[in-house]
Amino acid sequence: MKIQVKINYHTVWGENLVLCISGKKYPLAWNEGGVWTGEFARIKKEDLADYHYEVVENGSVKRREWRGHSADAGDKKLLVLEDQWIDRPADAFYYTSPFEKGIWKRPESGQFRAAGVAIPVFSLRSVDDFGTGEFYDLKKMVDWAVKTGQKLIQLLPVNDTTMTGKWTDSYPYNANSTFALHPQFINLEAVGITPDPELKAELNALPQVDYERVNAAKREYLEVAFRKSYKKLSSGKAYKCFYEKNSHWLLPYAVFCAIRDEKGTPEFGKWGRYAKCSKAKIKEYYEEHPDQVNFYCFVQYHLDRQLKEVCDYAHSNGVVLKGDLPIGISRTSVDAWLYPELFNMDSSAGAPPDAFSADGQNWGFPTYNWEKMAEDGYAWWKSRMGKMSEYFDAFRIDHILGFFRIWEIPVTSVSGLDGYFNPALPYTEEEIRNLGFSADDKELFIEDPHKKGYFHPRIGAKSSRSYSILDAYRVSAFNRLYEDFFYHRHNQFWKESAMKKLPALLDSTGMLACGEDLGMIPASVPEVMRELQILSLEIQRMPKSVHETFANPAHCPYLSVCTTSTHDMNPIRAWWEEDRELTAKYFREALHHGENMPYFCEPWVCKQIVAEHLASPAMLTVLPLQDYLAMDGAIRLEDPSKERINVPAESRHYWRYRMHLSLEDLNARDEFNALLREMIHCYSR
Repeated sequence: MKIQVKINYHTVWGENLVLCISGKKYPLAWNEGGVWTGEFARIKKEDLADYHYEVVENGSVKRREWRGHSADAGDKKLLVLEDQWIDRPADAFYYTSPFEKGIWKRPESGQFRAAGVAIPVFSLRSVDDFGTGEFYDLKKMVDWAVKTGQKLIQLLPVNDTTMTGKWTDSYPYNANSTFALHPQFINLEAVGITPDPELKAELNALPQVDYERVNAAKREYLEVAFRKSYKKLSSGKAYKCFYEKNSHWLLPYAVFCAIRDEKGTPEFGKWGRYAKCSKAKIKEYYEEHPDQVNFYCFVQYHLDRQLKEVCDYAHSNGVVLKGDLPIGISRTSVDAWLYPELFNMDSSAGAPPDAFSADGQNWGFPTYNWEKMAEDGYAWWKSRMGKMSEYFDAFRIDHILGFFRIWEIPVTSVSGLDGYFNPALPYTEEEIRNLGFSADDKELFIEDPHKKGYFHPRIGAKSSRSYSILDAYRVSAFNRLYEDFFYHRHNQFWKESAMKKLPALLDSTGMLACGEDLGMIPASVPEVMRELQILSLEIQRMPKSVHETFANPAHCPYLSVCTTSTHDMNPIRAWWEEDRELTAKYFREALHHGENMPYFCEPWVCKQIVAEHLASPAMLTVLPLQDYLAMDGAIRLEDPSKERINVPAESRHYWRYRMHLSLEDLNARDEFNALLREMIHCYSR
């Protein structure tokens, strides 16, 4: 069909307006009075369900609309679009789903502020569990949030991570699907199964999660439930509706899992004729193995139903769930199998060397092929975000810097020292030669694998033999080149890179966005986050200023999440015992006490720390459950070293922390709950 476009928008010299439909850009013509027009043919009617406008300059996106437009062409062969540019409101966060759904109320005066708790689902504990926290436990956590005046529960990723069935699958950031939920969180009784009470009691009494036993036993029980109820369930309206709505990811996921089980490995490169995926092969395998495939669809149906039931319960009590969006996907995931063109499978994501890791980090995830993703308007991302928003009204963007650039490492390398930035602005061979260097020197430069004939300075070049034998003039020249490349050259470029992706992703969901922006980050990152109103993460022990040892919670920006610890750090009490000299400095300078620092982090100290975080101007103060409980000597776990969730230095860490007391017990602690409620109320949260 053909469309005619007309929109009023005033630009400055050098800026142009383009219409963006399904990843394609259509340039508009400027007319007097700031009227932009255009006429375009061969437009698909269905693509007009989501389109927007962008301002570009020299081929780069300068800004885009806050939200997109939608038009129904009906049976028309010519559609006239007369649009108004949609600007981002100054308080756009009030238009996210927690407020639009009426779960949170926008204050008549002042700014909205709330408190919340961070706890992984697997860490929850109740008398109804089967050795691990389950989705239904979140109802009891909602009850506790209501008792204490909290409005948010922050979780770690809840996607299925089953690869081998071993404890190494416990890593929640290595999912086999970015859509499927983890079967370990299912409640068996709600599926019509009564597990062996002795086994249930034994597993649930363990101080930590026994990942292998719990998931193996749940798998056996779920197979019984499938044989008993699938035939009747699958003929019902609710199941058919779920299957139809989710079939685009559900069927490939179920087939992937069934082949993984048959072949004994998630490494699809070893699957013979199924090493490469196609719709025909998915259909073929399903027809040959219907029970094995339908089993996984059956489990996902029940998980979806249980988590949505929890969401409805939370909403009815004024509480929202905050999810976690991992930056990477597993190279042995259904996503990589189904859409290999969207990922750079010959590369791994990681981090450059820093003060904590001399060799950098190699996370093992393939990097994103953003150019390919842009061709259909980031459809995979939008679908992923849409699914996430069915359960969550807020979300944490893990390693938000990855949307600006990623540290990419060849898949054949282990060390982060072999990495380079992607995207980047590498030097031409001529530029390098003009400075007196040779691009052939592999110790000083690395060729860009995506752009032949262009070169990056190696991150570890200054420790190489080649650098050590340079004369004084060339040392100075290389240092200038190195400093420019790693600290200055890319600031605007990476901002433009992020602005091509993040607005499109945020536009696809109503969730309140929070970014994990820790570490040494380019100046463009906070600029973009402020512009897009993505809440920053503020941690007292990890100040954003290089001139501070400890940040002051009283100085947090409003659009931020203020917290004491993350899942990658020791909670307050264990951190207190890590470095006595540092703790003493914290006691004096941050808490403003004298020299008589208590040997252990006493309840009164923890209470002061929690109070100062609740008092911060941040929109959200979200603390780990362990740090809340630290305020009460009668409730908190005796050994603080057992409260840590993850140790990043351990590449194969076992994620198994569980609460030491049950949610029923926590809800019954009236004195403690009244204290916390009073503190939260006192600081207007």
